[in-house]
Amino acid sequence: MSSRANKLQPAVDQARQRSEDALAKLATQQQLLAKAEHQLGELQRYRQEYAATGAAALSVTALLNRQTFIERIDQAIVQQTAEIARQTRQLEQVRDHWKQTHARESALDSVVAQHREHERRAEDRQEQAEVDERMQHRRLR
Repeated sequence: MSSRANKLQPAVDQARQRSEDALAKLATQQQLLAKAEHQLGELQRYRQEYAATGAAALSVTALLNRQTFIERIDQAIVQQTAEIARQTRQLEQVRDHWKQTHARESALDSVVAQHREHERRAEDRQEQAEVDERMQHRRLR
C-alpha cells in the first residue's frame, strides 16, 4: 500500500527542483547587477580622471574634442545608471519568483512531514494493538 507521503514525493521533488532553478537564476541576476554596478563605477572613475587632467595649453579644437568626449562618457553613465535600475527591477522579480517557489517547496515538505508523522503514529498504534492482543492471548492460556 502506497502512503500519501510517497504519493506526494514527486510533487515535492518537482517543487524542490523549481526552487533550486529559481535560486540559480537569482544568483545569476545578482552577478549581472554587480557587474553593471562595477561598470558604472569604472565609467565614473574614468570620467573623473579624464576631467581632472589639465586642459591648459590646448587648442580650441582639442578643448571641443575633450568636451565632446566627456559628454559621451556622461551619456554612457546615464545609460549605465538606467541599466542598473533595469537590472535591479529584474533582480526583484527573480527574488519574488524564488520566494514563491521556495514557499511552495516548504509547504509541500510540511505536508509530507505531517503525513509521515500521521503514518508513523498509525503504525505505532497498530503495533501497540498487536502487542496488546498477544498479551491478552498469553493471559488466556
